[in-house]
This record gives sequence, C-alpha cells and structure tokens, in this order.
Amino acid sequence: MIFFLDALRFLIDPANWGMLAGRLGEHLLYACLALAAACLIALPVGLWLGHRRRGASVLLALSGALRAMPALGLLTFLTVELTVGVSLPLVPTTVVLVILAVPAVLANAFSGMATVPAVLANAFSGMATVPAEVVDAARAVGHTEGQIVREVELPLAAPTIVGGVRSAMVQVMATTTVAAYIGLGGLGRLILDGLAVQSYPTMVAGALVIIAATLVIDLALAGVQRAVRPRTAAEEGATQ
Repeated sequence: MIFFLDALRFLIDPANWGMLAGRLGEHLLYACLALAAACLIALPVGLWLGHRRRGASVLLALSGALRAMPALGLLTFLTVELTVGVSLPLVPTTVVLVILAVPAVLANAFSGMATVPAVLANAFSGMATVPAEVVDAARAVGHTEGQIVREVELPLAAPTIVGGVRSAMVQVMATTTVAAYIGLGGLGRLILDGLAVQSYPTMVAGALVIIAATLVIDLALAGVQRAVRPRTAAEEGATQ
C-alpha cells in the first residue's frame, strides 16, 4: 500500500507529466505499429480461409505455436541475430509484437467468416459466425464471390474481426514493456529503470499507466465493436 500511495504521488506530480506523456507516446507508437503490421498480414489470410471455410486445424496449430513463443526470449534472440537488431532495436521489437498480435487477429477474422467446430471455441476469441445457408442464398441470387465477401460475410463478421483487433491490442500494449529491455523507450522504461535503482513506486507508477492506457483503448475498441454490430429488424424498427 505504501508503494501504491507513493506511485500515485509520482503520477500526480506535474513535474513528471512531460516525461510520462513522452513514454506513453512511445509505448502507443510501438504498439500501433505492431498492430497495423499484424492486421496487414493476418486479416487477408483469415478472411480468405474463412470465406473458403477450410483450414481451421492448420490455423489452430499456427495460432497455438505463435502464442507459445516467449516474448522476452524471442526479443533477445532477434536482437542478437538480426544484423539491424542492435542499431535499429525497433525492428526486433516490432517483429516480436507482430508475432504476438497475429494469432488473435487471424483467429477472429477466420471465426468471424466461417463456422468453426465447437471444440475450437476456447482457442478462438469470439464465435460470431456467418451461417453457410446465408452464403448459399447469396450465391443463389447471383452474387459473385467478391460481393458475398463484401456485402454478406464482412458485415456479419465485423464484430468478431474488431474483437480480434481489440484482443490483439490489449496483448500488445501489455507486452510492449519488453521494448525497454533492448534500449527503446515506452512505459517499460519506468519499470526497468525503477528496478535498477530499487525505486518500487516508480515501477508501480509505470504499471498503473500501462493498465490505465490499456483499459481506455479496450473500452474505445469495445465501442467500435458494438457500433459495427449488424442491427436486427426489431432494432431498425425501434429507431424509426
């Protein structure tokens, strides 16, 4: 409790606000860069597999393998092995965070587009599915495959896809603290530097800012997730 109170005093001290804002900006930059790269990689693959309604077992194995990788160990390995690992530490950091984010985005893009067996429910976050009969009906009335994806599957799958991005962002925000381990900034510097001088209030303050920032982002993405949810006929009628 003493450390917590000291951490609050550290956070409300105006002298620290400039430093905290800078560290938070760095943290968000690293996290958003990694999430953007993960979406560029994972969303097309997940949507393609989901539209074809194949590859659930392969996707599950890939997601499990990527999630099992230890972030700090992988970061150390890439920093040492990559030729730009030391001179450009943002490169190995981004690679590690992308590997962390891809499974959540990929799995939710897939599960939002296609029916996945119930046994995989725990591995995939969210089970908003597009019924096969809906896709078949769209084909029956002459929709092309591109139209089915854009006009039928994507609108119905959007909440789950956003849920995957939301889940990935929360994980990346928490793990971006490892960037400080190889000399980058971010909120992880408060924890690492505080540990070096045994300033536990500073460490607690850093953790509190990370938690607060992650909660705010999660709530914002939750709002987006609700906004993209297709309305039912009853909801449409209620708004008229």
